[in-house]
Amino acid sequence: MLFLRSLLYMLWLIVTVVPYAVMVLVVSIFVRGAPLYWLCVGWIRIALFGARWICGIRERVQGLENLPDGPCILLSKHQSAWETLALPKIMPRPLSFVFKRELLFVPFFGWALGRLDMVHIDRSKRAEAWAKVAEQGRRFMEQGCWVIMFPEGTRTPRGSQGTYKSGGTRLAVTTGVPVVPIAVTSARCWPRQAFIKRPGTIDVSIGKPIPSAGRNADELMREVEAWIEAEMRRLDPEAYAQPAPAAAAAGGAN
Repeated sequence: MLFLRSLLYMLWLIVTVVPYAVMVLVVSIFVRGAPLYWLCVGWIRIALFGARWICGIRERVQGLENLPDGPCILLSKHQSAWETLALPKIMPRPLSFVFKRELLFVPFFGWALGRLDMVHIDRSKRAEAWAKVAEQGRRFMEQGCWVIMFPEGTRTPRGSQGTYKSGGTRLAVTTGVPVVPIAVTSARCWPRQAFIKRPGTIDVSIGKPIPSAGRNADELMREVEAWIEAEMRRLDPEAYAQPAPAAAAAGGAN
């Protein structure tokens, strides 16, 4: 049954994304920026509607009151593709994702993604990639977007922890904007690189903004990491065989 529901959901995504992407490409000739972004969020709502009613995947969000009024950089746990869909729907402002440019070559989805105010980078050219993140990230935030990055760089299996890289906090220190840590338990229902989707509730927890002024980027990222990993253990304790380190536990207090 799980296989059939997952297969039906995959068909749902394909059938809905093709006409929607074509519409976005046509509209983007005349409209760009926030209006085009919110048009794309319309398809995201369709995709998540399918996840809910076909696969039984629901969401539970806490901490929306922590979101700042001004510019910020969102730093999120990354366990599956689910959060790349859900966070644009959850957040009240347009998001500028920092992602590898290979996604632009995905038929229809990637083509439409390329018309939005996103930062797509070539990971093999680190110096050029950082310069692009710094320049475009600052510009998009000045236009009212929130930049979002996944500090671990790639999706991590449930109950695991990747290496947190300081690119996001480096951008925060450079621009002087706060960072907002986010914990997501998406692998509970939508495992990394797995076709089978399982019914259940995915928790999203949004932490309080952490100021970046006068901070060291590496030290700031350690604080972000401590909060996220402690919060992950609070939200999904059965996934972690070992308790959170003392420093992380202190950082995860709400």
